[in-house]
Amino acid sequence: MSSRFRELPWPDDPDGRPRRIGVEIEMGDVALDVMAAAVRAEFGGRIESGGAFVTYVRETEYGDFSVELDASVLRDHRYREHLRRLGVELDARDQESLDRWLADAAARLVPYEIVAPPVPMTVLPRLDRVRGTLQRQGAQGTQASLLYAFGLQLNIEAHSLDADWLTPLLQAFVLLYEALVKAGNIDLARRLTPFIKPFPGSYVRHLLQPAYRPGIGELIDDYLEHNPTRNRPLDMLPLFAVIDAQRVRSAPVEHELIKPRPALHYRLPNCEIDDPEWTLARPFNAWAEVEHLAADTDRLQDARAEYLRRPAQALGQFADQWAQRIRDWF
Repeated sequence: MSSRFRELPWPDDPDGRPRRIGVEIEMGDVALDVMAAAVRAEFGGRIESGGAFVTYVRETEYGDFSVELDASVLRDHRYREHLRRLGVELDARDQESLDRWLADAAARLVPYEIVAPPVPMTVLPRLDRVRGTLQRQGAQGTQASLLYAFGLQLNIEAHSLDADWLTPLLQAFVLLYEALVKAGNIDLARRLTPFIKPFPGSYVRHLLQPAYRPGIGELIDDYLEHNPTRNRPLDMLPLFAVIDAQRVRSAPVEHELIKPRPALHYRLPNCEIDDPEWTLARPFNAWAEVEHLAADTDRLQDARAEYLRRPAQALGQFADQWAQRIRDWF
């Protein structure tokens, strides 16, 4: 088992400070209070209940963590509006009892998740200790059940908000997508969900054209034209909403679900928290391979040209060769 976290080729954010990362870990078969206790044991703070669906660990050394049922219709109590339309009014005690029942029932299909605030990359080993604690306490991951399409999401702070940095990064990602799926053994149940649909071929071909050197406006417009959705393995909408909020607001996307932040939202990895051989280093190091390819101009140019010459063969070749490179860091 490797717990080495590979260094990124660009260590700083646009202001020259060390880049940070937010981590979201989905899991099942472990209670919110157990998850909150594991976070507090590592990061300090105080535990505060937000009801049956969410618990907070406030005032840790890096800010507030939340552990929650990943179903906004329950967390926000929007189901109560539907009950009122049916003429059902609940008093406080009935609502509390119904919340507990819904939480227990939903937990069989909907994951609980830890949502960490952005932390320096150097803190990742400590988050991995929380993962290890919960693994020993029986947390279940993606492959524990056909119904568990659980994932791990990384919000990696951008090094730059310029198209000259973001374009090669997107190009490297689409070239390595099949290798990331293969190396990460991305679960079929997750791939069948709508949440991590691959980028369409028309967008991939457009993105990889030799003459494609867009400004930031053109890059965002092209992305929105081909990807009017959050449901991509690399969701750029939170970052684009920071760069040009009006452009994103004008597009037919899920505005109410977009949380603007200066980060790349990497949604592809499984959460294999029940496997004692799995660590957070695996999905992070897979992402690092994307950045290292983007940073190598000559290698990226060769890979783009090979794809455009023979896309099917190139993808198979990349999947085999690059998946092994990624596994070397596992």
